[in-house]
Amino acid sequence: MAERSIPRIFSRQRRIARALRHHNLAGTDAKADPAQQFLRAQAAEDILERLDFMRFEPCPALLIGDRPDFLGGPLNRDRGFGVWDGGPDTIDEETPHEDAAFGLIVSLFTLDTVNDLPGALLHYRNSLTQGGLFIAQFTGAGSLTALRGIMQAADGETPHARIHPQVDRPGASGLMSRAGFAKHVVDSHTLTVRYSSLDTLVADLRAQGLGSVLADAPPPITRAGLARARAAFDALREDDGKVSETFEILSLTGWR
Repeated sequence: MAERSIPRIFSRQRRIARALRHHNLAGTDAKADPAQQFLRAQAAEDILERLDFMRFEPCPALLIGDRPDFLGGPLNRDRGFGVWDGGPDTIDEETPHEDAAFGLIVSLFTLDTVNDLPGALLHYRNSLTQGGLFIAQFTGAGSLTALRGIMQAADGETPHARIHPQVDRPGASGLMSRAGFAKHVVDSHTLTVRYSSLDTLVADLRAQGLGSVLADAPPPITRAGLARARAAFDALREDDGKVSETFEILSLTGWR
């Protein structure tokens, strides 16, 4: 049988560098400003609510991408979970784990930048104990609609790939089935954030560890391209002078 060829869309080296940069910027504990880390803070709150609703019993838990510590502290301190912290700098999400060691695995804003997403999901399913629970949250295909148009305007007649390809709900559901989860649920919610400047929007993405990790990095935007981007941003301003940007957060939940 021919070996499956996996397209190299994302750079593992750039993923690690981005994760370490985010770690340093955000800090490692829940004292970090939730307003600056609003996507991760909201994801952690949502996951805690899900676990409480399910009355999920304490167990060994693997957390990937929990920077800052919005999730690990409450799970360990308030709910009695044994937490092992991992991330792109400490774990290869595309390499199978040898043991079914965890009753709970949570991935925050990492799985949307792995090249072999089906393999990563299978890897995490195999890392769960029988009856274990997997939850992943990351930005989905409905995200950054304003920025996509702005980047197209910046590049003019020579477009470049500057924003990650993203997964939609049907695609995510199909991948969960393919990975062999006994049952799974894929849902999403949309968050609209309003910005007064393009610089603030870009700074928000960088602050939350959502910058580009594409393997084929596009050329820097030229001065003329930046002027076109700012003009495109200005064209989207609403009555109060701000621009609305959309973040669709996909939630993947599956049991072994």
